[in-house]
Amino acid sequence: MSNNNELVLVLDFGGQYNQLIARRVRECNVYCEVFPHTLSIEKIKEMNPKGIIFTGGPNSVYEKDSAVCSVELLKLGIPVLGICYGSQLMAHLLDGKVATAPVSEYGKTEVAITKNDSKLFTGVSEKTICWMSHTDYIEKAPTGFTVTATTPVCPVAAMENETEKLYAVQFHPEVMHTVEGIKMLQNFVFNVCQCAGDWKMDSFVESTIQKLREKIGTGKVLCALSGGVDSSVAAVLLSKAIGKQLTCVFVDHGLLRKDESEEVEGVFGPNGHYDLNFIRVDAKERFYNKLKGVTEPEAKRKIIGEEFIRVFEEEAKKIGKVDFLGQGTIYPDVIESGLGKSAVIKSHHNVGGLPDCVDFKEIVEPLRLLFKDEVRRAGRELNIPEYLINRQPFPGPGLGIRIIGEVTEEKVKIVQEADAIYREEVAKAGVAKDLGQYFAALTNMRSVGVMGDGRTYDYAIALRAVMTSDFMTAESAQLPWEVLSIVTTRIVNEVKGVNRVLYDCTGKPPATIEFE
Repeated sequence: MSNNNELVLVLDFGGQYNQLIARRVRECNVYCEVFPHTLSIEKIKEMNPKGIIFTGGPNSVYEKDSAVCSVELLKLGIPVLGICYGSQLMAHLLDGKVATAPVSEYGKTEVAITKNDSKLFTGVSEKTICWMSHTDYIEKAPTGFTVTATTPVCPVAAMENETEKLYAVQFHPEVMHTVEGIKMLQNFVFNVCQCAGDWKMDSFVESTIQKLREKIGTGKVLCALSGGVDSSVAAVLLSKAIGKQLTCVFVDHGLLRKDESEEVEGVFGPNGHYDLNFIRVDAKERFYNKLKGVTEPEAKRKIIGEEFIRVFEEEAKKIGKVDFLGQGTIYPDVIESGLGKSAVIKSHHNVGGLPDCVDFKEIVEPLRLLFKDEVRRAGRELNIPEYLINRQPFPGPGLGIRIIGEVTEEKVKIVQEADAIYREEVAKAGVAKDLGQYFAALTNMRSVGVMGDGRTYDYAIALRAVMTSDFMTAESAQLPWEVLSIVTTRIVNEVKGVNRVLYDCTGKPPATIEFE
C-alpha cells in the first residue's frame, strides 16, 4: 500500500491505543502498520522499517505470561520508541529496574522535561501535560541511558540512549490529553527515524482497484452493503474493479435508523448513482426472533454477525456460484477485535463475529488497513457524494447495541424515533459540524414519572455526543443547554414509552462511544 519503502512498525503488547499510535504516524504521511509483538526478528529485518514503536499493555513485565520480545530487537540499529509498558519492557530487557510504583499515576500529569536538547522533545515545553496510566514504573534507567523527563512520583518519565537510537516514555503521547504528544511523535518519526513523510492516499485507490482485479480475476463477489461510509466505499471500489461481477446485498435487519433502509436503496438501488447488482433483503423478523431474550452485549454482536453471514449465504446460493464475500472492515475494527494479545474491547460483526463455517472461498476487505478519516478521503477520490461520505458512523450491529438489554421491535421503534428527533434538532441548531458522533440510545432503566395527572413507569433515553478526530479516543461534547432542552421536551412528548432523558458526559476512555 505504501508508495515508497518508508515503514514504521508498531509492535502490539496488548494496549488499547495501538491503532491510535499507527494513526498518528500516518498523520505525518509516513506509512505505519500494527503487528503482534511476536513478529519474528527475521520478518522485521526483511521489512526493513525506519522505526519501531512498542505499545503499552495491561501486564507487568514481571508476570509469567507477560508479552515480551527479544532483546535483539533493541540491537538492530533501528530506532525504537517504547510507550508506557513498552518503556518498562525496554528497561527490563536491558539492565534497568522496573518496580511497583509507590503511587500509581492515572490521568493528566505535569511532566518536567530535563533534557532540552533531546531529539524526541525538540520544541516541547519544559513543563508539559501528559496522559499517564501505570501501576509499575522504571525505578532505574539502564546503563547508557539518560533520564529526559520526570514527574514528582515517577523518577523516569522518559529516557533515551541517543547512540543506540532507543527512546522511552512512561506516558501516552498518542492520546489527545497529552498536549504536545503529536509533536513528540513527529520528532521521533522525522528527527530520530529520518523519515521523508511522502506517503499519500491518492495512490491507495488506484493500487487497491488494481489489486482487487488481480485477486478476484473472473470470480464473483457478494458485498455486504449497510449504506454506511465503510461499506459504501468498499462497494464502489469493488464495482470500479470488477463491475457486474459484484452483487451488493443490503440486509435490512430492522436495527437501522429511521427511514435509513429507503435512503440506502435510493443511493445504491436501481434508480441510484451506481451500476451495481443490488438486492434488498427484509430480514427484520428473523433478527428479532434470534435476539429474543438475549441481553449480553457480546452475545448480541455475535448473533447479529452470524445472522448476517447466514443471510448472505442464502442470497449467494440464489445468485449461483460466489467466490468472495466483500466487507467494509476498517483498521480499528481489526485491532479492537484483538490483534496478537490485545485485550478484546468488543468484537466487530465483520471481524470477531464471523462464525467458524463461512460458505465462501475467501473474504475481501479493501479498507482493512485504513482508519475512518482515510476511508472518507478514499471516498472523495472515488467521487462518492459528499453527503454519503460525511454520514454519521453507524455500527454493524446497528441499534442492537444502542439498546441496553433485550432487543424488541417496540424498543427499536422507541430508539428510532428518539434518535430522529435528536439528529433533527442538532442539525437545526447548527451544532453538528464539530461532533464526531451523536445519537440516542435506550437504557434498560425504567423510572416513575408524571404525565398529565397520571403516574408513568417508562424508559429513560440516553443522549450521546462526542468530539473525536479518530474514534479511538473521544471527549463528551458540551451541547448548548437550549438544544438539549428542546430535544428532551420533544422526546418525552412525542415518543411513547419514554418519560426521562439523560445526557452521557463520559469520554472514551473510560467509556466506549457506543453503549454496548
